[in-house]
Amino acid sequence: MKSYRKELWMEVPARRGFVNITAEVDNCLAESRISEGLCLVNAMHITASVFINDDESGLHQDFERWLEGLAPFDPAGYQHHRTGEDNGDAHLKRSVMGREVVVAVTKGRLDFGPWEQIFYGEFDGRRRKRILVKIIGE
Repeated sequence: MKSYRKELWMEVPARRGFVNITAEVDNCLAESRISEGLCLVNAMHITASVFINDDESGLHQDFERWLEGLAPFDPAGYQHHRTGEDNGDAHLKRSVMGREVVVAVTKGRLDFGPWEQIFYGEFDGRRRKRILVKIIGE
């Protein structure tokens, strides 16, 4: 079995945002030369997420509104802020949206369902963060 590992770097200029990273993951798969296996993509920071969904701007706005309703940004309102941070909401949003995705690799391609794309979700941006891509298979 072969193994491939690469780190992608993101720097979202706003506090929050969603970035389609499907093309970057496709490039990793091509570099790996793996045709059958599994592809793991995970955010390496506890205030960011990787998830699969549709690339539709209205849906992304719905995510933003929904997440803000669940865990609103409030620089003084979380116990976590006693550490000197102001990102308690970002930790909660990451917990809801998830840390990683695993996609099957079939015949050298990411084996998606209709409309599926891979996204990086940033909840405490304005600095560089890593995404791990790990592909195993033959």
